[in-house]
Amino acid sequence: MVKFLISVIIAGTPLLFATLGELITEKSGHLNLGVEGMMLIGAVAGFGTGLATNSPLLAILGAVIAGGLGALIYGFLTISLRANQVVSGLTLTIFGTGLSSYLGTSYIGQKMPQNIIDFYKPIAIPGLSKIPYLGEILFTQDIFVYLGYVVTLVLGIYLYKTRMGLNLRAVGENPSAADGAGLNVTLYKYVHILIGGALCGLGGAYLSVVEVPAWQDNITAGRGWIAIALVIFCRWNPYRAIFAAYLFGGLSIVGFRLQHLNISQNLLDALPYLFTIIVLVIGSMKKSKENAPPKGLSQPYFREER
Repeated sequence: MVKFLISVIIAGTPLLFATLGELITEKSGHLNLGVEGMMLIGAVAGFGTGLATNSPLLAILGAVIAGGLGALIYGFLTISLRANQVVSGLTLTIFGTGLSSYLGTSYIGQKMPQNIIDFYKPIAIPGLSKIPYLGEILFTQDIFVYLGYVVTLVLGIYLYKTRMGLNLRAVGENPSAADGAGLNVTLYKYVHILIGGALCGLGGAYLSVVEVPAWQDNITAGRGWIAIALVIFCRWNPYRAIFAAYLFGGLSIVGFRLQHLNISQNLLDALPYLFTIIVLVIGSMKKSKENAPPKGLSQPYFREER
């Protein structure tokens, strides 16, 4: 059971980064459906950079920059050119899927250098790893998993305990009022969309650099779409996002544990996506002010109309 729960944490980590990336993007008032594309761009950039440099840190940096550049395309289209957010996000996913397939063709069959694989091996945190049961599950993981914990905590503090986080939520709720209060709405949107893209790229890199670690075409396998649903499931709260990501991470690997049962493997593989549909249905039924999305979500902002 402990080994299964350790695997759940690993499987949920790329979902966690992608969910947090989309969450902070939506907090700025932008619905970016290009999460899958940014994850794939980050995955191929991280893998390619790792092969070229033999550096574990540069591999991750390459993925972060690539994910951010993908988000920059989306931001330029939707903020500066005022393009439709849904169409722009879908276009980014199509672009990222095609780009990763094209660039990844030369990487098929290749693995990460051994020094990078060794760098991201699980590390037991002294003291915490000795906690009965939970220590082995939560604190005997790789650096990426620990980074996920830290990013979740930092993002939660940022959103709910800092002035800039309050300003960001104001921009997402009512950009006209935020602009009237003297906030640079365009800057806030750009910065947080870029941060969101960087986190999505990080989620993609975890798959290609750490979890697999070898290149596979379409390595994200729809995780970007699940992450978008998880933002609704966690009610735009980063603390809930970590539990949601690990829950769905568990669903993605539960099929391996149930292979001995007389259940169709195709059905087991479809479990995460079936639960994603259920989450979206439940999320649409629950209406409350506390759990509502930002009021300005997906609404274009024209300063001239303020």
